[in-house]
Amino acid sequence: MKTPLPAARAEVAAVALDGKLHALGGSVNGVAGPYHDEYDPATDTWRSRAPLPEGRDHLAVAVAGGKIYAFGGFVGSVHKGAGTGAFEYDPATDTWRTLPPMKGPRGSAGAAAVDGKIHVIGGRGLDGIVVPTHEVYDPRSGTWSNAAPLSTPRDHLAVVAVDGKIHAIGGRFKSPIERTGLHEVYDPASDKWFSAAPLPTPRSGLASAYYHGLILVLGGELPPDHTFPENEGYDPKTDRWMALSPMPHGRHGFGGDAIGDNAYFVGGNLDPGGNNPTDQLIMFHLP
Repeated sequence: MKTPLPAARAEVAAVALDGKLHALGGSVNGVAGPYHDEYDPATDTWRSRAPLPEGRDHLAVAVAGGKIYAFGGFVGSVHKGAGTGAFEYDPATDTWRTLPPMKGPRGSAGAAAVDGKIHVIGGRGLDGIVVPTHEVYDPRSGTWSNAAPLSTPRDHLAVVAVDGKIHAIGGRFKSPIERTGLHEVYDPASDKWFSAAPLPTPRSGLASAYYHGLILVLGGELPPDHTFPENEGYDPKTDRWMALSPMPHGRHGFGGDAIGDNAYFVGGNLDPGGNNPTDQLIMFHLP
């Protein structure tokens, strides 16, 4: 356990930039806010940063070119008001700017950057239906393009870039009960997806990080009374999964990333749905 968030909140996105962890968006009492807090591992302290232009939870976030990008999300529970918004954060000036929107509203998508372009994958729209959508934002031209969609529509998944390819892992087809271990890998050079070893414990509402050569996939929920403490690591070089030390308590709707020799995970709910939101910041370390 490390110093907790200033306040508990659910459905938090998180990403590391310049050695610090940014916790973005999330909801309190079912209402999404523009929250933005920055954690410094060197001092084990949080500070407030410029808020998002809109209050959102279930954001898709990624880093490219020294800036943070945030996409879509919902305005409140449960999965209400999916948005098309796209925003860029510059840490040098502590400011956000609004980008051209996505082509359609989506929340609970995943995002990852390859070669300076950000891929926003999966999610669900205003009607609550999950989609296979795969859009690519190019910060240099400020334009969107379409890429090969997921083979199976899903959301609440882990999306992680490794060695020029993008891994889309787990998620759900509709409700948390319809969880999957599906693992697909996207190759931007060929604009094609191919299958990889499935997530051993199918789940959704995940946090993930690329850490010490492994893709970590943590957490998830299974109503009515279970959250997953599982921490499973995937080695892209061997196409194999391994069980790692589980979290001290199951959780879902949280975010995380790797910084140096550690991986950090923050916020979310300790129980299924919007129940028991937490301010916890937990740290994982591989010797």
